[in-house]
Amino acid sequence: MGAELLGPDRAQPDDVVLAWEGRDVIAVRLPQLSDSLDHILAAMERRHGMPLADLDRKAKQGVVRTLEARGAFSVRHGVETVAGALGVSRFTVYNYLNREHAAKGE
Repeated sequence: MGAELLGPDRAQPDDVVLAWEGRDVIAVRLPQLSDSLDHILAAMERRHGMPLADLDRKAKQGVVRTLEARGAFSVRHGVETVAGALGVSRFTVYNYLNREHAAKGE
């Protein structure tokens, strides 16, 4: 996800400090959500073994389902970022999302 591991002495207020037996041992600096989306998209490309834009329609719909479950569309410009990675329009991403919601009866 792009997190950075730091010594606990370098932790900032937004970092997560992990302790073991009452002693701070490591700090985790989480990336901005937009950076996380880029990492998620890169991981999905590695999993599929090809650029997401080269996937067929059904696989792209599966990618959108997975990304929605991970909160990708709550990130500012998330739909645009995903559309660019998939090689489709924003309208197409919204259609995939709407189909998924209709299938769930939402």
